[in-house]
Amino acid sequence: MPSPARIRLAQRRGLPLAQAKRLAGLTTPRQIQDFLAKLPQNFEPDGDTARSVQAALTANCAHCIEGAMIAAFALWLQGHPPLLIDLSAHRDMDHVIAPFRVNGRWGAISKTNYVCLRWRDPIYRSVRELVMSYFHEYAKGPRKTLRSYSKPYDLRQLPTSQWVNQAEQCWEVADRITAARHYAIVTEAQAKALRPRDPVEVASDRVTAFPIPAWKRQRL
Repeated sequence: MPSPARIRLAQRRGLPLAQAKRLAGLTTPRQIQDFLAKLPQNFEPDGDTARSVQAALTANCAHCIEGAMIAAFALWLQGHPPLLIDLSAHRDMDHVIAPFRVNGRWGAISKTNYVCLRWRDPIYRSVRELVMSYFHEYAKGPRKTLRSYSKPYDLRQLPTSQWVNQAEQCWEVADRITAARHYAIVTEAQAKALRPRDPVEVASDRVTAFPIPAWKRQRL
């Protein structure tokens, strides 16, 4: 049972009782990741979305930035700062993770439908080291596409009404992390010299947590 104090805290920060209970019952980062892994994927059938924590939980589905905001909120209930990191890619979609620290080491929670770009155990000494663990997996077809990452953005810089329970899309959050200072991972020369992924690596992209609808596959 979630503690009454944590439920009340989740309510004060903007969630209705039923959703407050769901997230207050998660007591470790690992439990948050398990929760997100089971949450259905938001394939955005009606167009791009950036739902708030409440809206994503109500819809019972999420994609990367929505899942990252849910994770950041749940981490905040556990005493961690609610942070987001933007992973910026070349000719590919960006990805957003929710980083956290345990005993001074960094880990990350991630919502993705694919084998890659998932949970990271808190074993990394720095944010850069954490991000670099995603480099060889971050790809589109044979191309490795990750190029930079943002400074961790603390969602406490925004009112909770703009990301916890906002009824409209949370484009302000997306804009803030996109505009945050980014750090390059590779030079142009290094990027040109990268070895393409081999056929076995590319084939792993067909493994998904939730089946991709036919209409979505045609757009990828």
